[in-house]
Amino acid sequence: MGFEAAAGPRACALALLIVAMGCAPLPVQAQPGRFIYSCVLNGKTITRDRLIAECINVEQRQLNPDGSLNRIIPPSQSAEEKANQEECEREAGVIESDRRELVRRDRTLMTQFPDEARHKLAREKALDDSRKAVRLSEERIKLLQIERKPMLDEAEFYVGKPLPAKLKQQLDNNDASLEAQKALAQNQQSEFVRINGVFDLQLARLKKLWVGVAPGSLGPSGGQAPVIAAASTPNTKCHPAVPRK
Repeated sequence: MGFEAAAGPRACALALLIVAMGCAPLPVQAQPGRFIYSCVLNGKTITRDRLIAECINVEQRQLNPDGSLNRIIPPSQSAEEKANQEECEREAGVIESDRRELVRRDRTLMTQFPDEARHKLAREKALDDSRKAVRLSEERIKLLQIERKPMLDEAEFYVGKPLPAKLKQQLDNNDASLEAQKALAQNQQSEFVRINGVFDLQLARLKKLWVGVAPGSLGPSGGQAPVIAAASTPNTKCHPAVPRK
């Protein structure tokens, strides 16, 4: 009975302590999603719970509640800096587009000509068509020269005299046709040389691709149609020149 009486007040006191502890406020914890911002301005470190307005032109560090780095916020760009960045991004896009186009063309070339025999066959066909065109022009020139001979024979009767209008017109027409046909034959000869040159460049490129050189790594020359090569004239703002030592 005495023990229970003594235990009674202690039990009540313990119960009150437990209740008091249960009602006590817990330590304040950082709210999830909140960041701390820090920057160095004029040699001094500034720290706030929001972006620091006076540090807009310098780098700011966004920190997690535990102090670890979340990200670096770059300085705000001027209009000129922003324009330069956009120009550099456009240039990089053009260079990448050109690179993909070269890769596509090289792969197409390899599909079209998987070996040298297939390439030689295509060359002969293309040159044969060109030879036929040249031959037709040469035959047409010979025919016009044959047609011209009797006109010249007749014109000998009028040495020192005006030619009859009809004969003069025939000679003029023949002259014009001959000049046009000779120009056409010359162009066809040039086309023959051009076609042969293209196949020479293609073959040189294909020989490298056939042994495993990566498509698109040989540049825009060598049997390829021209591609806008932005890298050939790089923007010095995006690719500053390396000073010589």
